[in-house]
Amino acid sequence: MASILLASASQRRYDWLCSFLTDGESKIESRPLISPEPAPSNGLDVRVQTEDTCIAKANAAASEMAISGASHDLIIVADTLVEDPEDPLVAMGKPGDVVAATAMLLRLSGRRHRVWSSTALLWPPESGREGTEVLHGGWSADIWTESAIVEFADLSTDTLADLILSDSWVGKAGAYDLAGEARANADLVEGHEVTVLGFAPAAIDALLVALN
Repeated sequence: MASILLASASQRRYDWLCSFLTDGESKIESRPLISPEPAPSNGLDVRVQTEDTCIAKANAAASEMAISGASHDLIIVADTLVEDPEDPLVAMGKPGDVVAATAMLLRLSGRRHRVWSSTALLWPPESGREGTEVLHGGWSADIWTESAIVEFADLSTDTLADLILSDSWVGKAGAYDLAGEARANADLVEGHEVTVLGFAPAAIDALLVALN
């Protein structure tokens, strides 16, 4: 049985991964990285920002594994950012409070925007695999970055209030969860839903190959 660690604080990612890998051949654990998550660095394409953050998480995960001595067949890290509908160099990460969440939802209201997800599969030194990214302690990683486009309906004052009061924005890039409360107000118009939920689809394809 493959031992997989999802190094993420996202319950949505963990739930999705558990529902996807239902063959009983994988043991999935989830826990956040100890290292603080890097903040988006505006001024670069949001694709680049997302991938850079994912690489930073991959390096942190490898370092933490080397220090702890924990053993896993595979580690998954991921990052998701929402691209500002008016500026492709401005990323919307996780809002820190109600004010930030409200501002993000107002900016997305009635508009289309692009969502970027970057996902890394980390291979331990003893795996015999060599990923394209060389990490700490003999670990390596392969990284994929993909995007999808989501369109929001015009949000009424009542709808906006409901989304904020539901706390569905907490821990979500762009202040919304496409598989949660926001589903009634947002549509996927291009790409795969899993991209919006937090994983690059090509990484999931590679994961299946690695497990088979």
